[in-house]
Amino acid sequence: MTGPHGVGIGWRPEIAGFVADLPGLRFVEVVAESLAPTGPLPPGLAELRGRGVTVVPHGVRLSLGGAEPVDPARVAHLAGVAELVGAPLVSEHIAFVRAGGLEAGHLLPLPRSRAAVAAVVANVRRAQAELPVPLALEPIAALFDWPDDELDEADFLTAILDATGASLLLDVANVYANARNRGADPLALLDRLPLDRVAYAHVAGGAERDGHYHDTHTDPVPSQVLDLLREVCGRHRPPALLLERDGRWPPAAALRAELDALAAASGFPVVT
Repeated sequence: MTGPHGVGIGWRPEIAGFVADLPGLRFVEVVAESLAPTGPLPPGLAELRGRGVTVVPHGVRLSLGGAEPVDPARVAHLAGVAELVGAPLVSEHIAFVRAGGLEAGHLLPLPRSRAAVAAVVANVRRAQAELPVPLALEPIAALFDWPDDELDEADFLTAILDATGASLLLDVANVYANARNRGADPLALLDRLPLDRVAYAHVAGGAERDGHYHDTHTDPVPSQVLDLLREVCGRHRPPALLLERDGRWPPAAALRAELDALAAASGFPVVT
């Protein structure tokens, strides 16, 4: 099976019928923890697999940025799901979700320190040793920076990718959110990212609230993120692009229009 290509969408049970009706769909992403590695697949997802649609498991609980070693059982779960769906790769976040035995329930940002780089690299290598397919790493959207940062975002990310050989899952909406909340230029970050190492990209909606831009995954994709996507594709177009939506589902026509807007901004064929 080849890697993901074209425009895809995050598969969720709530929109399984809508996704099944997309004639040009070539790939979907599914939250790995929502599937049992022993199967069976949910009916809608099984039907997509039968049509030859690529399925990419997206992990949210490995805690690759934690100071503790990554949990072998969680890695085994991700590996099992990858084999279940015949995935060409899996993805996870550069973040931590647990510490001292406590689960945060959220993806939390790391201090951009050399010690944090070492912790992420060690955990990524532990995961890679047990995964049957390559791993792509996604930097998260963060509402704050730690006071002891030693590296900027581009250097921090590049150090991790260089040391692990992992590919990059570039979330265009996260780039926009982080730059806006820091009062920085997202194009300046793009200029320094290794875009040639992007396995695929995310785009999602967000909203301004309490003086910060929140990457909500429940709002429409704003025009500024679409503009940034055009800039990304002008520099080095990723092989695949995925719309993330996790709630407050709009009518089917609005969701189709959002997918068409992504295709228009990136130059990919429409899936609707």
